[in-house]
Amino acid sequence: MMRILLFVATNLAVVLVASITLSLFGFNGFMAANGVDLDLSQLLVFCAVFGFAGSIVSLLISKWMAKMSTGTQIITQPRTRHEQWLLQTVEELSREAGIKMPEVGIFPAYEANAFATGWNRNDALVAVSQGLLERFSPDEVRAVLAHEIGHVANGDMVTLALVQGVVNTFVMFFARIIGNFVDKVIFKNEEGQGIAYYVATIVAELVLGILASIIVMWFSRRREYRADDAGARLAGTGAMINALQRLRAEQGMPVQMPDSLHAFGINGGLKQGLAGLLMSHPPLEDRIEALRRRG
Repeated sequence: MMRILLFVATNLAVVLVASITLSLFGFNGFMAANGVDLDLSQLLVFCAVFGFAGSIVSLLISKWMAKMSTGTQIITQPRTRHEQWLLQTVEELSREAGIKMPEVGIFPAYEANAFATGWNRNDALVAVSQGLLERFSPDEVRAVLAHEIGHVANGDMVTLALVQGVVNTFVMFFARIIGNFVDKVIFKNEEGQGIAYYVATIVAELVLGILASIIVMWFSRRREYRADDAGARLAGTGAMINALQRLRAEQGMPVQMPDSLHAFGINGGLKQGLAGLLMSHPPLEDRIEALRRRG
């Protein structure tokens, strides 16, 4: 229920912000004066506003969304020596990485996982699962935390949001060009936008959205290697390799993190074949091998 409310609220906010922005810039539509052709410059502005609005709003509420959807409990006053150690370790790693101390939390999940999110490198959240804390050694937990701190220090959340905004823009842009072509050329409609335009646009957005997701996930996989490298620098290459090997040993366990947070977790699951193009994380074997080559 909470996720549905969040989805509706986010989309209402996007529409409101985009509408105000378009009004301020005097935007009243993307059809040319003849009412048949598209004004491509106006269309690009329309798509950019809506495309970036969604990704930016999602970025701005990312910490709140993560806390609500995973049940993460923020550690403000440590109650146990494990929580005290967790805070001290994150503080130490953050200082070494040159970032402000992020919020630290634990989410109730049996699988070993962790994630980092937040709208900038100095206002972030790092959280680990209860299962990871219970089954991993202190050195392995420290390596996982270093990996997540690496994401924050590299500015990955902001960069991924910008990439998603660009992708959103061009998916909307080309989908409407395709919809207009189908409506005007194939169905010969010469009066505004007919039903064929809307149907073709929706279908084109679905197809182009899948293709665009391949680009975003490719970037996400590149991002994981950089975070592994940062984790190795902060916690040691051996510890980072050991942590990934433990994750690989547990890979058969179900991953319960929300889909929206998979790209920010250390364990993104495993897919084979063509579905591998939509993986947010590279195979753990490839990540381990890359660290071994690093030496």
